[in-house]
Amino acid sequence: MPMSSQATQLSWTDLGSALSDLTFVVVDLETTGGAAVDAGITEIGAVKVRGGEIIGEFTTLVNPGIPIPPFIASLTGINDSMVAASPNVHIAVSMFLEFSGECVFVAHNAPYDIGFLKGACAKFDLPWPNNRVIDTARIARLALHRDEVRNCKLGTLAKFFNTEIQPTHRAFDDARATTDVLHRLFERLGDYGVHTLEDLNAFTSRVSDVQRTKRHLADGLPAKPGVYIFQDPQGKSLYIGTSKNIRNRVRTYFTASENRRRMSEMINIAVRVTPIVCATILEAKIRELRLIVSEQPRYNRRSRAADTVSWLKLTVEPAPRIIITNTIKADVAQGARYIGPFTSRAAAQQAMSAINETVNLRTCTLKIATSPKSNIPGCVRAEIGKCAAPCTSDHDRDVYSLVVNSAAMCMSGDVRPVVQYITERMNKLSQEERFEEAAAWREALGHYVNASFRTYRLRWLSTQSEVVAAQPTIDGGWEIHVIRFGRLAAAGTVEPGFDPMPHIDALIATAEFIVPGLDPAPAGVTEETFDLLRWLETDGVRLVSVSTPAHMPIHCGGKETVQLSDIRRVVNERLSAVSDPGGYSRPEGKRSAMTRMVNF
Repeated sequence: MPMSSQATQLSWTDLGSALSDLTFVVVDLETTGGAAVDAGITEIGAVKVRGGEIIGEFTTLVNPGIPIPPFIASLTGINDSMVAASPNVHIAVSMFLEFSGECVFVAHNAPYDIGFLKGACAKFDLPWPNNRVIDTARIARLALHRDEVRNCKLGTLAKFFNTEIQPTHRAFDDARATTDVLHRLFERLGDYGVHTLEDLNAFTSRVSDVQRTKRHLADGLPAKPGVYIFQDPQGKSLYIGTSKNIRNRVRTYFTASENRRRMSEMINIAVRVTPIVCATILEAKIRELRLIVSEQPRYNRRSRAADTVSWLKLTVEPAPRIIITNTIKADVAQGARYIGPFTSRAAAQQAMSAINETVNLRTCTLKIATSPKSNIPGCVRAEIGKCAAPCTSDHDRDVYSLVVNSAAMCMSGDVRPVVQYITERMNKLSQEERFEEAAAWREALGHYVNASFRTYRLRWLSTQSEVVAAQPTIDGGWEIHVIRFGRLAAAGTVEPGFDPMPHIDALIATAEFIVPGLDPAPAGVTEETFDLLRWLETDGVRLVSVSTPAHMPIHCGGKETVQLSDIRRVVNERLSAVSDPGGYSRPEGKRSAMTRMVNF
């Protein structure tokens, strides 16, 4: 069932609102001056046009209810006697809004005219229709060069375009002149690739000249989910992103909504945008991650180092110890143990401290022979009884073997020894009011139990030869994903009303062959596997088939992870109240919070 090849009906939002298909109401007001909230309107003139043709006209004098200043009367020719028998502002504006309907408003210096109309609506409790607004003055400032017109006043533009009607400071004449100017400006905008209202909104946004001239990079992009890649003249990737609608997302880079300095710099360099259409949003996210890791685009900050993570490893050597490593080796069968991954080396260091403090494993970096010859311990930890000193010739090998076995158990899905020991230590420190030290051990314990739980979540999916799962879509279809050894192998969709099983069978048959990773790591980067795990745990996702049932050790840290998360929340709430408005501390409050923190 080749669903991906079926045609897709685009929405009107995807197609855009063509300027030639829209109905515009070009409006002009004469006023008494003053503030817009006073609604001192003396005349309204409007022209309704569509496709370059006039389809309606509206004009009326308005009684503003206040005297018209002499200088306004001399400028417009409208005096008090002329408007005495005219409709008041409430009636006139109501009539205009009825004439306008849902058309797009157009005005020259629109904030002024639209501001007075809004002021009238507010003053007389009329609903404002929120019609879209176009300002011909702003369009002219962007579409015309300074050497063409000295300014963008309506009279200047009317003369420049040699319009049939010239402005006279009367509303109807000025509205007709603005209509002619609008059509001439639309002709100019075609040279900039502006053909829809969405194009016009982007063109008139407060964006740099570089952003405006690069708008064409979004032309022809698909309105579908996937990945988009901004590239430089040499074809090197500058920035990689993902979206539910590639075309609409890329367009935003050329509007006022995009004001990040590094993105403006990137757009200045970019010469093309390459789309990669994906079947689902999850597939797009995974492809984005893989491309960022492989291409290392300079303007991406997230996920560039997704394949560089830290692990704790119990080594395989005569005197094993725990180290921090960035690589997984095929030595689990020989006794090595791994937990992780950690996103930072500091977090790995704290988790390692929690284990070493519990089991008294050696922490030195010496390479110890199978039969050491020295009789002198190499560190202070041995002298204070925190290490069995496997570096000495007379050390008790059986004792150190028990220590190593305890460490292996702590790294093999049983966090109880470490949790018990570190909790007791935190309680003691809390009773001694050494709260900062207790908090440090709490953080170390948190990194350890989180890593243990994370290891076994990761291991379950990484060792699955195949997981097939489906998620229902809003319209009644399905999104299907095939996962092999923790890596996405195939993705597809099933349209509403179709039997999903034939498509699932076809998807499985054509899915990518994946070579398993080294236990406990997945075949791909760990960030991809965790993205897949989060999707599998999303409400509504159903497992179609799995190679082995889901299972994890009962004491691998899941319960403790939740408990520590709750404790951290309580501590943050309590400690935020440690200082009262007077600014002095309350030790009782802090002690109560810390005591609560260290008790599971």
